[in-house]
Amino acid sequence: MSEHIVSPKVYVGIFFSLMILTAATVAAAYVNLGQFNIVVALAIATLKATLVVLYFMHARYSPKRTQLVIICAVFWLAIMLALTLSDYSTRDRDAASNHQPSTLVRS
Repeated sequence: MSEHIVSPKVYVGIFFSLMILTAATVAAAYVNLGQFNIVVALAIATLKATLVVLYFMHARYSPKRTQLVIICAVFWLAIMLALTLSDYSTRDRDAASNHQPSTLVRS
């Protein structure tokens, strides 16, 4: 079994791509996009994580079975996030804002 040798130029290119995406994250933090701030931040973070997994963790050159496990893990994460967000979207916001913490009465 031989391992794939990645050129140092590829690593340097990925490093600079990660630095550019980090600068984009910082720049996006200063732009008011309303509700889409989190969407932009998560999109950039997803791109950075994808680059790290593909190149620095060598998933791009791994066997097909390993790639299948990675895809299944991402799919499972998407299911968990969807269930969490659906629960969050069905919460009663008025009840949560009117909630008063109870005080203990000592006798």
